[in-house]
Amino acid sequence: MATALVVIDVQEAMFRQAAPPHDGPGVVGRIAGLLERARADRVPVYFVRHDGGPGDDFARGSAGWQIHAPIAPLPGEPIVEKTHPSAFQDTDFDARLKQAGIDRLVICGMQSEYCVDSTTRAAYGLGYKAVVVSDAHTTFDSRILTGAQIQAHHTHTLGSSFAKCVPAAEVAF
Repeated sequence: MATALVVIDVQEAMFRQAAPPHDGPGVVGRIAGLLERARADRVPVYFVRHDGGPGDDFARGSAGWQIHAPIAPLPGEPIVEKTHPSAFQDTDFDARLKQAGIDRLVICGMQSEYCVDSTTRAAYGLGYKAVVVSDAHTTFDSRILTGAQIQAHHTHTLGSSFAKCVPAAEVAF
């Protein structure tokens, strides 16, 4: 089984919001650790980056569109550009993974209830084995739930049917 690490939407704009993401520094630190381990083990790394369109905080080419500096891609590491919550919708991500012989995805990033959830469900539907890193995805407080509650709910839901969920320390590449 060939594995890839997928880092979803950890972009500068996420860290420029009025309120910070739940456990943002901790999540970024765990993603950095995953990147270090994956690179050391020569596991392919795919970054996913959202383009929100002109005028958006995530507009292509803007400062907020950039991958968050502490976990920036190394030269040659692919970036999947997307405009929808799923990294698979209207992109060549599935084709890239298939061409590389990847059939297992270790998924982390932002935001739990949007792009992490959508990408994980789509991966399941396409036949990939998915691992969601339970302590390396996050989001923001909403009007009705805290970021911690949203993160926990999505870890539980995704782990019930669509993926295996494990903390970063237990991820095996």
